[in-house]
Amino acid sequence: MSESDKKIFDVCIVGSCNVDLISYVDRTPKIGETIEGNKFEKGFGGKGANQCVQAAKLGGKVAMIGKLGDDIFGKEYLDNLKQLGVNTDHVSITKEAATGVAPIIVDKEGQNSIIVILVVACQLEIRQETVVKTFEIARKYSVLTILNPAPMSVKLNQDLLKLADVICPNETEAEILCDMHVETIDDAKKACKKLHELGCPKVIITMGSRGAVILNEDGQCEHIEIEKCSSVCDSTGAGDSFVGTLALLMAQKEKISFKEQVKRACRVASQSVEKKGTQTSYPTKDELRFNLFE
Repeated sequence: MSESDKKIFDVCIVGSCNVDLISYVDRTPKIGETIEGNKFEKGFGGKGANQCVQAAKLGGKVAMIGKLGDDIFGKEYLDNLKQLGVNTDHVSITKEAATGVAPIIVDKEGQNSIIVILVVACQLEIRQETVVKTFEIARKYSVLTILNPAPMSVKLNQDLLKLADVICPNETEAEILCDMHVETIDDAKKACKKLHELGCPKVIITMGSRGAVILNEDGQCEHIEIEKCSSVCDSTGAGDSFVGTLALLMAQKEKISFKEQVKRACRVASQSVEKKGTQTSYPTKDELRFNLFE
């Protein structure tokens, strides 16, 4: 490949592209119960693509690697990524499976429940061996990596903890990874240290409205607090907004401290919950209430 053929990106995401089928209800139904919904919307999701889109909306040069089904959802999704400025040279279309869909229930408090149907490309919505290979290639070329271990429904390949530069679970995922309760800030700090002992240099445990707990390159833990949201409309995809922003900051602002990178990513994710939807709720650089890069 000649120098003129090379493409340089801030962030490359390897992950899933799912279509969100969102039902807005007053409360989450109990098992076996039928309730009336208030509104239904279709949107674009999937943890990998969400993170990619957030980085792109903040002005990053972003590439997506994934797979879509040869169906109407897949065609619409590919068009959506292109319209948002995401490079899709390595988003392939397959006739062997359908595009993944994720039915989502959002209650009146803005909290969500998600059922992901893992069909085509399914952060751990894709196969762990794919993630391992990706990280091995990244390490060979000195590219920083972030592991977002979600959904955490299977035993994690321990090699991933040693290959990732940063691991970023939420409280529930951290509980499964560490086999311990993670309910308080002190619990999260203990979980960070355990993940560090297992081989990950930097750790972030996201704590929703309580911000995040980090363990930095020096092995020190710290709680990153965030301002309380004025109103929570829909929390769907907030974690992906955080990871996408963090990836962009790590790529473009290496001189900013790890703590400050996490704090800024928290602020972007916090703003994303004020609007309905997943990718549609993600703020652009111009919509942010602060300067992300200064």
